[in-house]
Amino acid sequence: MGNENAVKENTEGRKAADGKKSGGRARKYLSNLELASFAGQMALVLKAGISGIEGITLMYEDADDEGDKRILKEILDEAELTGNLAPALEKTGLFPPYMVQMTRIGERTGNLDTVMDNLEDFYENEEGIRRDSTNAVLYPLILTCIMIAVVIVLIVQVMPVFEQVFEELGTEMTGLPLALKNIGDVIRTYSVSFLLILGAIVLIVFVSRLTPEGRQFWHNFGRRFRSIRTGYEEEAAYRFASVMSMALSSGLTPEEGMDLAIDLVDEPGVKERLQQVREDINGGASMTESLQEHKVFSGIYARMASLGAKTGSLDKVLAQIADLYRQDAQDRLNRRLEAVQPALVIILSVLIGAILLSVMFPLLGIMSSL
Repeated sequence: MGNENAVKENTEGRKAADGKKSGGRARKYLSNLELASFAGQMALVLKAGISGIEGITLMYEDADDEGDKRILKEILDEAELTGNLAPALEKTGLFPPYMVQMTRIGERTGNLDTVMDNLEDFYENEEGIRRDSTNAVLYPLILTCIMIAVVIVLIVQVMPVFEQVFEELGTEMTGLPLALKNIGDVIRTYSVSFLLILGAIVLIVFVSRLTPEGRQFWHNFGRRFRSIRTGYEEEAAYRFASVMSMALSSGLTPEEGMDLAIDLVDEPGVKERLQQVREDINGGASMTESLQEHKVFSGIYARMASLGAKTGSLDKVLAQIADLYRQDAQDRLNRRLEAVQPALVIILSVLIGAILLSVMFPLLGIMSSL
């Protein structure tokens, strides 16, 4: 009963926090690494037999950065008033609702040290996924920009030189060389306009990524591509398995864990399937069988979850499944990067070769006729 009340209070607290942010006092959450560091320090303190408030006091006294001291002071003042850590984290507006929820549940169940230990692993893994995803986009983007820049230099700077060579030989460019030269003239004439348009596009994309609506737009755009959609679904399955593992190990029931997981997962398809699983559980169905039926887990992962439920170690098995999903996602991104690099190099080589050969062959023909 206490856990159910905690979950209800968590939902109400999350709504209140969201309302407060929308009302004007919007503060950005700490980064994944900062959250992991805070959770790790709290886990060490609690495992040493020190209370949470005393631990915050020690962290405040040892902090060197003024920003960190200000945050810890804010947490300490509120924790001393309420006697609990979760309301203090929530009041700062710097900790995501999920961390506040798990902290409150850890305090209610007496497993706060285990919860903090799990939260450290969770946010470290979240940072790893974020970094890998960024690299998967940024690296090909940089190579593509370099490729475009090389081609532009060729048609803007090199093609006019070849045009002069043609004129000195008493002839003119034709066909593809002439078309490339004309494109280079247009780029050179309107270079400022092109740069302004390009800068505006980059700025719009960058700014849109800073807002929830913009991130949702790009997320929905990525879902149009099957490979990206599969990656989103695997990432959502990883988050679900990780959250359920922490929830069960913290003493929550599967139903309460499902409520937390559904709130955290933001992939629409997976979220809908999890809601169907939740309805099945309310109807008395087995959670693991429903997960397999609605294809939240597939293949060996579904069988692992079923075996974990039968042996009473579902929390540990779900943690293993989360690690496997995370490793699969990392391997997939690595394979994609390994495939993109040679592909872009080949495309660049072909483009440069085609441009140069389109000019050299006519020149060789003219030279041989002299």
